[in-house]
Amino acid sequence: MKNILNVVFVIIGTLIGAGFASGQEINLFFFSNGEKGIYGIIISSLLMGIIIFNTLKILDKYDIKNYKELLEILIGKCKEGYIKTIINLIVNIFILISFFIMIAGFGAYFEQEFGIKGIIGSTILAILSYITFMNNVKGLIKVNQILVPTLIFFLVIIGIINIKDINILEINQHLIKSNNFGWLLDAILYSGYNSILLIPVIITLKNNIKSKKDIVLITSITTIIIILLSLVIFLTLIKVDVNISNLEMPAVYVVSKISNIFRIMYGFIILGSIFTTSVSLGTSFLKNTVSSEKMYKKVAIIICAFSVFISNIGFSNLINLLYPLFGYLGIIQMIQECRLLKNIKTKTY
Repeated sequence: MKNILNVVFVIIGTLIGAGFASGQEINLFFFSNGEKGIYGIIISSLLMGIIIFNTLKILDKYDIKNYKELLEILIGKCKEGYIKTIINLIVNIFILISFFIMIAGFGAYFEQEFGIKGIIGSTILAILSYITFMNNVKGLIKVNQILVPTLIFFLVIIGIINIKDINILEINQHLIKSNNFGWLLDAILYSGYNSILLIPVIITLKNNIKSKKDIVLITSITTIIIILLSLVIFLTLIKVDVNISNLEMPAVYVVSKISNIFRIMYGFIILGSIFTTSVSLGTSFLKNTVSSEKMYKKVAIIICAFSVFISNIGFSNLINLLYPLFGYLGIIQMIQECRLLKNIKTKTY
């Protein structure tokens, strides 16, 4: 069971980055759709569960070492070999940019909340990330073993405090009724772009999966946690009493109104979320692009050092513009996984 929870924590740690914990992602893809956003959360979480299950099944069948090898299987040995190369390049660029944005977000939060220059906070996270990279997957698992359960606990506590004060009038004011299906597209796109981040990370965890039962448990536990945490953030946003589109971190705004103690607690959540996500993204990028141990260390130093120099980039632009675009690529990837699994015979354990 310990191995199962370790894998779950790494997956959750990848998902609840700055965009999620700040409320920015939940607002963009779900809360903006009113009451239908709740259905969107459930559908999107179930789709991510399918992605996790399908990926683990494929990894169980094939000896896949990195994302490029997975693409080879998903797309097949087509004459247009450059297509796989281009897709692999795009995905790795997306992962690397997301890593840079996490580093930048860490520094931005330090500057906003503590008046410390952003480059100092970014440097701190870059150093911590590098130390974790040097411990490889074991380092990633150790980080998430400690941080993710703590993050989940704090999110639930803060969610309970906010939810118990919500009245029917507030719900009716914020959760507008909608008859269009934009909410469904948003739900699919959300799970799509998350699949691009999740799958490379899951590949690094393949040695922790021992049986078919492990796959089912990991998928089930992760899906339930994703649904609960997303609903907590969603309902927390109901307490926003200003134009939510003007807020960079709407969930942080709500929490800061409760008390200074909770503001500090949620600050820990934001920083912890950024850290776990940056480590997951950085690790998957290194695994996808580097084969030798010597080169691994050099590339790790380069991306960590370079991330500090671009720490002025905000993560909200990535969430609002780039993520939906990559969502479509993720959808294609999801479809290909489902098609591949039709041809896979269940392995005997």
